Amino acid sequence: MPGFGNCTLDTCNVQASIFQYRPSLGANAAFIALFGIAFVFHLLQGLRWRTWTFMGLVLCGCASEMIGYGGRIMMSGNPWNFTGFMLQIGAKFLSWVQYLSRNSKRQYHGGANIPYTVCVAFAPVYFTAAIYITLYRTILYLSPASSRFAPKIYYIVFIPCDIISLVLQAIGGAKSTQTSGSSQSAIDIALAGLAFQVGTLCIFIALSLDFALRYRRDLQTGAVRTRNIPARFKIFVGFLTLSILCILVRCVYRIDELSNGYEGPLIHDQGLFIGLEGVMVIAAVFALNVGHPGQIFTEADVAPQSEDDIPSESMRIKHRDG
Repeated sequence: MPGFGNCTLDTCNVQASIFQYRPSLGANAAFIALFGIAFVFHLLQGLRWRTWTFMGLVLCGCASEMIGYGGRIMMSGNPWNFTGFMLQIGAKFLSWVQYLSRNSKRQYHGGANIPYTVCVAFAPVYFTAAIYITLYRTILYLSPASSRFAPKIYYIVFIPCDIISLVLQAIGGAKSTQTSGSSQSAIDIALAGLAFQVGTLCIFIALSLDFALRYRRDLQTGAVRTRNIPARFKIFVGFLTLSILCILVRCVYRIDELSNGYEGPLIHDQGLFIGLEGVMVIAAVFALNVGHPGQIFTEADVAPQSEDDIPSESMRIKHRDG
């Protein structure tokens, strides 16, 4: 298995590195710049519209992405750069790297992808959490009565699911670092986290479609009031949908990549990584800029229509003939 060791480009062939290629300096610098721009835009939008939770989640995701790509830039000059691995792992798991560093860099063979995975792989979890909150607000804005469940159920269920996904991926990455990438159980744990994330996202998509159909039906039957929805609401929904699909494509790619282990062919394909990881995620983040919920929702728009936000017949306008 290609490893870390004490190699440099002068002493070893790049095929001996974990990625078996030199990460592109230009591509990774571009991603840092793009995530930085998105970070600033989301910060300004969040401050303007006071979408504190949404803003905080997206900013955490952008920051994680920049840290990860910063590590890849360091690896561009030297694919065996241990400091680059430390940067990629992020502050959350720096203690693992410090432990490894104290016990000899030469012991760290393989698993070079793991710190990168821990930092960059879990970043989209923040974006999906922001999207889940947006569905909650959308239901409150349109018609809580049309929801199959109380709107806060979406908030209460999906956010913990995101946390579970994050924890599983983090544990898998940290355990792989401990075992120098040789632990199959670590790979399985990380895979479970990714699969859980995809499963949660698919259920979210299904429930979103279910709400849209129920809301449309209620409008047609007169079961709910028709409100004046601004034209930009369609833009909001369209770009929110684009963001969801981009993240879904990215997660499916990462599952396929990791299912083959750290020696699989996908992990050595930089073109696929750039297209299906980097491009998909940055597209999702900018889509959230264009379809920012702050330009649609105000506190009055999303004020609960009942004490418990629970759909009930009393919340519906009964359809009257004639």
